[in-house]
Amino acid sequence: MTAPAPSDSEAPLHGVRVLDLTRLLPGPVCTLHLADLGADVIKVEDTAAGDYARALGAKPGATSAFFRMVNRNKRSVALDLKDARGRDAFLALARHADVVVESFRPGVVASLGVDHEAVRAVRPSIVYASITGYGQTGPRAKAAGHDINYLGYAGVLDQTGTRGGPPALSNLQIADLLGGAMTAAVAILAAVVAAQRTGRGRYVDVAMADGALAHNIFALHALEQAGRTMPRGEDLLTGGVPCYGVYPTKDGRWLAVGALEDKFWRTVCTTIGRPDLVAGHLAVGDEGARVRAELDAVFGARTLADWVARFGGVDACVTPVATLDEALRDEQFAARGMVVTGADGAHSYAPPWTMLGHAFRVARDAPTQGEHTAEVLREAGIDGAEIEAMFAAGVARR
Repeated sequence: MTAPAPSDSEAPLHGVRVLDLTRLLPGPVCTLHLADLGADVIKVEDTAAGDYARALGAKPGATSAFFRMVNRNKRSVALDLKDARGRDAFLALARHADVVVESFRPGVVASLGVDHEAVRAVRPSIVYASITGYGQTGPRAKAAGHDINYLGYAGVLDQTGTRGGPPALSNLQIADLLGGAMTAAVAILAAVVAAQRTGRGRYVDVAMADGALAHNIFALHALEQAGRTMPRGEDLLTGGVPCYGVYPTKDGRWLAVGALEDKFWRTVCTTIGRPDLVAGHLAVGDEGARVRAELDAVFGARTLADWVARFGGVDACVTPVATLDEALRDEQFAARGMVVTGADGAHSYAPPWTMLGHAFRVARDAPTQGEHTAEVLREAGIDGAEIEAMFAAGVARR
């Protein structure tokens, strides 16, 4: 069977086919990485709304920028898996697939008849990955959740924020992306390597809450070392010492100071003309508060542009806190090719890696719902008359 792939034959995942049952963010970002590495990712959507991300913040009838960003280089098939014909069509696709990724709550894919056991029966070498909030086992397995909840349970939220303030929130979804997308991609790739070597597939159970907990390393270090974590805003990396934190500038902007090493801190103090502050490098308590107040006054006396100019070329780990539009224009990210501009002028991100022998490219824009249904079903050996019958019955959509 020949299947078009979104990148050239030198791509590391060329020839790997992925059936993607996921929606919204964690699963689609996981399969985006696989697609950008050359896998033939087939997005399997239902025949109704499809992936909810299509409409997220978009005008009626339009496809959201969010959806387009995380679903490039994929094909779309629309099937009603609640209908036996739709289920059978999915299993026909699975016979020629290497990976299935799903992100429903535990038990849903079994009720649809497309769970690991059903797919393994037709494709023993399949790598089948489930991405959920809390995993397939445990007392919270079927509970609803979002990034904020996973971070809360994992002890991450408790550690973020300023001294005496509430936990801080971020719109970079740490658990969804680190715990869901990236963790799943790593495990899937490892299982694919094993399947190619042995012919045996594996089931991969990924919990976003587990991913957040497993990467909460610095706090665990503190707990093991000192028997307790510091209150938020008071440890080494959340503002507890003068050499590592954010400081306001005269124009209401911020500087990020990351001078943890003594050599960098000395350079900071020399550059701002305050060698008297060198001794306050890792000061805590009243002395730490005094040094931070001195730095607030110094940095607050000049604009961000003034400080960027003064620290330009100075190796001291002092940098601006950029807005996203500034980051998109940043010369370093430009040199790395990190910002992709589409024909319509919309921006997205390139993969965060480069690889010898494989040049990333956008071979396909994000698909319309069911855009490739007929094409993919034909590749699975389903004849044209049967495909047309499925369209007529509403079991499939194009």
